[in-house]
Amino acid sequence: MTNIICINLFLFLVLISSVQSRFITLHSSDHTDLISDGITDTVEKSTTPSFQLLNRQSYLSEGVCEETYGFLPCTTSLFGNLFLIIIYGGLMFLAARFLSTGSELLLEILGPGIVGGLFLPMLGALPDALLILVSGISGTKEVAQQQVLVGMGLLAGSTVMLLTLLWGSCIVLGKCDIEDSTAIDLKDTKRLSLMGSGVTVDIWTKYASWIMIISVVPFIIVQLPQILHINSGRHLVVLISLIVSVTLLISYCLYQVFQPWIQRRKLAYAKHKHIMSGILRHLDLEDKLMTDDYSPNIDVMKKLFRSLDLNADQTLSVHELRALVIGIRFEEIEFDKEEAVLKVLSDFDTSQDGCVDEAEFVKGILKWLDEAKPHQKIHKFYQHTKKEHDQLMDKSDEVVEGVENPKWISIKAGLLLLLGAAIAAAFADPLVDTVNNFSTATSIPPFFISFIALPLATNSSEAVSALIFASRKKKRTASLTFSEIYGAVTMNNILCLSVFLALVYVRGLSWDFSAEVLVILIVCVVMGLFTSFHTTFPLWTCSVAYVLYPFSLVLVYLLDYVFGWS
Repeated sequence: MTNIICINLFLFLVLISSVQSRFITLHSSDHTDLISDGITDTVEKSTTPSFQLLNRQSYLSEGVCEETYGFLPCTTSLFGNLFLIIIYGGLMFLAARFLSTGSELLLEILGPGIVGGLFLPMLGALPDALLILVSGISGTKEVAQQQVLVGMGLLAGSTVMLLTLLWGSCIVLGKCDIEDSTAIDLKDTKRLSLMGSGVTVDIWTKYASWIMIISVVPFIIVQLPQILHINSGRHLVVLISLIVSVTLLISYCLYQVFQPWIQRRKLAYAKHKHIMSGILRHLDLEDKLMTDDYSPNIDVMKKLFRSLDLNADQTLSVHELRALVIGIRFEEIEFDKEEAVLKVLSDFDTSQDGCVDEAEFVKGILKWLDEAKPHQKIHKFYQHTKKEHDQLMDKSDEVVEGVENPKWISIKAGLLLLLGAAIAAAFADPLVDTVNNFSTATSIPPFFISFIALPLATNSSEAVSALIFASRKKKRTASLTFSEIYGAVTMNNILCLSVFLALVYVRGLSWDFSAEVLVILIVCVVMGLFTSFHTTFPLWTCSVAYVLYPFSLVLVYLLDYVFGWS
């Protein structure tokens, strides 16, 4: 329904842009193009209205406004520009939606890896990148310097909106009861308890938050001349910042490509570590492996070795190790027992002879106890490894089915991606022009208009998706939601900034965005540090995010228009 409305409105605007009308005047005229009554050619002076054709181009040539592409409508009135912002913004939202849907279909067929790591993050940031590009690519250098405020407003507004309004709303919608510092899936009985309800995410989401903090490095580099009060070499610093930004973009994409492999490796290690702690706990229950002063009990280890050596051949074989592993109950942990036995054997069998003698057994247990020593008690070490495993474990609650008719889905995905990219490319320029016209009509700086309005268009698709996932009230969906938010901010900070820096460098524009960059740094660093050391966020944390949004607007206004930073 939304698509039909947007398309109909666009067609209506295109039609009225080429319409001519008759202009009514209340004064006499000597023009020869008056409408004749067919009876007389004599025109008497009177106060009755006379009619004349309105040539629309003659009014535009006077500099009233300029049509984008020569046919899209333009206006100088406040409400007219507001109407056009809504229309063009709706079309950009439509483009973002097509790109998002096409990306998801492509991901179903080709899976993660190159598609999930390279193309999807870039396609998600494409509308923002195009708007930033067209904000300063045309016109004279002076005009471009003024118009890039729209691009900077969008860049700052998208980052701030994602980390404040959207982040806080996801906490509110996704909250569950917190028990033992962990939110319980689908349990929401404490309602609006600021400390008793909240959201828990996995450890991968915390890693995404760290990456987001690293992505602000180019902002810091490009601000160094202003910080150090250096007037020379600013253009070179922009180039250096651009190179760093592109390098971070490539590194992030490679990380996304290899993340599934990294995740499997980390999960395998966490599983082995949990099995190791389970064996230690099992042996410790039979006889204490550590004395009261937490020093290893070698005699007990030798005694346990003899009890495990069922055939009394002074070695533990693969079969005897298998009996040990199978006899231990690991709570809610599924693993390949044969693989676990081989890993235990590889930890203990330093001589590589396929069995474990007493000295190797004692040495292996001592090595395991060294890893457990920071937790003092073996039982605490076991609980820690179980929690670590749970944080890494992909508890998928959705059935993954085979894709039917992959050829048709591939074609559909390709068409959606092309259509979304085409709409975004076509209407980015008129949207930027309309924002500037609206700024002129209202005397509101274009930065604030683009900061508030444009992110609602370009990020609405991501926002709606994130809110839907958060409302499912599960750890897995919450992790996916916040990972997408941090990923979108990271792409803003490297891809969109790369486009912006390239624009500034190629056009030779001056970098006068200290206040705007400071806002991005404050929000990213505060929210990044706030989320990178914890995996559980009580309900009260949403207030921190919500407060940062108006704080950002007020800070830019004070720095630019009170203290004169720009």
